[in-house]
Parts: sequence; C-alpha cells; structure tokens
Amino acid sequence: MFKRKIYDEMLTWKRESNGGTALLIEGPRRVGKSTIVKEFAKNEYENFILIDFFRASKETRALFDDLSDLNYLLLQLQLTYRVSLKERKSAIIFDEVQLCPKARQAIKALVEDGRYDYIETGSLISIRKNVKDILIPSEERKIRMRPMDFEEFRRALGDDVTVSKLRELYHAQKPLGQAAHRRVMRDFRLYMLVGGMPQAVESYIQSNDFRKVDAVKRDILRLYEDDFYKIDSTGKLSSLFDAIPAQLNNNASRYQTSSVLRGGKANDFLERISELKDSGAALVSYHANDPGAGMAQHKNLAKFKLFIADTGLFTTLAFKNKRFTENDLYSRLLNGKLQTNLGYLYENIAAQTLVFNGRELYYHTFLNEASRHNYEIDFLVADNNKIIPIEVKSSGYKSHSSMDVFSEKFSSRISRKILAYTKDYCKDGDIEYLPVYMIQFL
Repeated sequence: MFKRKIYDEMLTWKRESNGGTALLIEGPRRVGKSTIVKEFAKNEYENFILIDFFRASKETRALFDDLSDLNYLLLQLQLTYRVSLKERKSAIIFDEVQLCPKARQAIKALVEDGRYDYIETGSLISIRKNVKDILIPSEERKIRMRPMDFEEFRRALGDDVTVSKLRELYHAQKPLGQAAHRRVMRDFRLYMLVGGMPQAVESYIQSNDFRKVDAVKRDILRLYEDDFYKIDSTGKLSSLFDAIPAQLNNNASRYQTSSVLRGGKANDFLERISELKDSGAALVSYHANDPGAGMAQHKNLAKFKLFIADTGLFTTLAFKNKRFTENDLYSRLLNGKLQTNLGYLYENIAAQTLVFNGRELYYHTFLNEASRHNYEIDFLVADNNKIIPIEVKSSGYKSHSSMDVFSEKFSSRISRKILAYTKDYCKDGDIEYLPVYMIQFL
C-alpha cells in the first residue's frame, strides 16, 4: 500500500461531512481507487461492506431497484457480505459504481437515512452515457484521483526527503548545485519513464526491470482502449487517444482532428474530446484567445492540445507498435540523451504536473505583425489577477523568442516569467529558469 495524498482529503470529508454526503472518488482505471478506499475503510471505521459491482451478483444489483424499504436493503447487504454494520461507525463502499447506475441513484436515500457512511469509486464515471438514465444525487462530494505525483513516487521508493528540500529551495529561489541537480534530474527522468500508475511503480520496485514495467503499462493502455470502445464503438475515441504522442511530435499549434479522423461534424469531435477529458486518461489544454486572468471566459473549445494524464503511459503509448527491445527511449531518457524530436515528453510532464496541482491548462499562439512569425507560449497559469507564461525546453534553453515577444505584447498582465528546463535553478533578468521538477511548486 503506497502512501497517497488523497487519503488526507478523504479524512477531511469524513470529519466535515459526518454522514451528510457520500464521497465519490473518480478517475481512470488502475489509478488506485479501490486500494485506497479499502485501506481507508479498514483504518477509519469499525467495519465495512465493499460491493464490487464488477463481480456483484444480479440479486445484489437488483436490491437497488426498489428503495421503498431501506431496512430490507441494508439487511440483505449485511446478510450477503456477512458483516454486521454499526450505526455511524460503519461504511458501505460502492466500487465501480458506474456499472450499477441504480446504486448511485440510491445514494440520495441512503445518505438521508444517515446510518452509515458511503464511498463510491468509478472509472469514466462522469461520461453522460453512464448516467443518462438516472438522477445524479446532489449528496455527493467528488474527488478526482490521479496517478502518483513525483513526491508520492519518491516516497514509494523510500525517499521522504527530496521533495520537501526541493520545496525549500524553490521558495528561497536558490539552486541545488550541479551534483545534487544531476541526481534529482535522474530521479525525475526515472519517474517520467515508470510513471505514477501504482501497478507500474510496484513492478519497478519488485523487478527493477523496465521490460516488465513496460508490459504493465501496455496492459493498462489496453484497458483504456477497451473502455473507450464501450463508450464509442466506432473506435474514434480510441484513435484520438492513440494519436496524442504523434500530434505533439508534429509541433502544430493545435491537435489536428482531421488528420486522425476523416469526416464528421465539428460538434462530434468536441463531444469526444470532452469524453477523453472526463475519462481522466487524457488532459486538454485549450487555446486562450485573450490571455489574462479571465482565460476561462476566452478559451477556444475548437483549438486545443491533448496530453496523456500519466507520462509513464505516454512513453509506452508513443512506441506502442514496437517491441520493447526496439524502444531505446528508456535508456536515452534515463541517461539524459533524449533526441530533440522527443522533447514533447517534457511538455507532457509539465502539463501533467500543472493539472495535479489543480491548474487548468491553457496555451496561446499569436502572429507577430512585424516579423510575420508565429509564436507560442506552452502554458499560461493564472496568478491572482495576472498570468504566468511558461515555456518548456528540453534543449536550446538560451533561445526564448516566444517569451520575449509575448512579454512585449502583454507586459501589464504578467506577474512572473518561467522557462522550465533540464538544468539547475537560476534567474536571468526577469526570467526564472526553473528545473522541470520544480513545476510542482507553482
């Protein structure tokens, strides 16, 4: 059992809610939802019932068709799972609740009944097709669970010190020093390769074998594709997901849906992008037409970039059609010898880290009228009533023309300028050169 930050959020819910709401933990498959929920129930309640709707019998599912007698429903659950629940001291877990929509709908009545706490988990749960025939209960508090971040990854490897020290240096605006920086960068590149999916991390810890780690990640990607086909039997959703590495490699100003899918209406594409985002498997960065504190009001839903929610999965998806022995990405990235055309891996880890910190993703492209040249800022982060433009560099960090031209155009809106790169912290004029592993502190 890995230590996960979401556990503290669950404790806060239990304390503040005191039975007044159910807790819904949603996220992509294999992110660790079931594991953390079982651990939480074991530690924080006297006993609990876990209903896994992937395995639950038809009789168990049918209990939620009729809520006229909650005493009968709760008695049947206790008899089925051989657990004697205790009022206000027990919990009932609905695992993979999207597979039994009537159980999710029952949350309203069960929470009002007030005898027990209720925790739900779900994969792809927010997609409309999974809930179109039920009344969504308002008595839910939602928490999105994501893959392990860099700090959780280091903890899993027995390192409780590095990230806290990095945080101190970030706030002090001081460099690590070359030797320490090289060590942390190597650790961070390892995180980029293994990723934050608990099964992949466990495989790495047990085997120290990238081949086995890669096999685990391929299995997870196949599960995602199976889920996508259940939502969209045409395969278009899966195709959009699979093409993310290639689209980033093209270095275009947007995700070119027309190059992946032929035909179709624009609204159909937008709906599928929304479904990918809701799944938790992909991240969407929207173009901010007017970059400023109110970017959400000026985002262009038809102009966007897609990223993978876990960079470890990204490294496998990018070479999914090759055998592991043909993929030298692992050795190149780990040793810091990544080819220039694979620099988009750093853009993906930056996007992932920003989202993990609760940031919405925005970027901005613009034409300089004087030079007739197109420029792009990789990410824009709101900072009170101003913005922080972020450029991500895997090489050539001394060139930052996009940042310079953008700064001239929007100088009054900018609070800080960040260039995220692979070297140690420094400051040159008004630009902060931030090691990519410090993006987590923004």
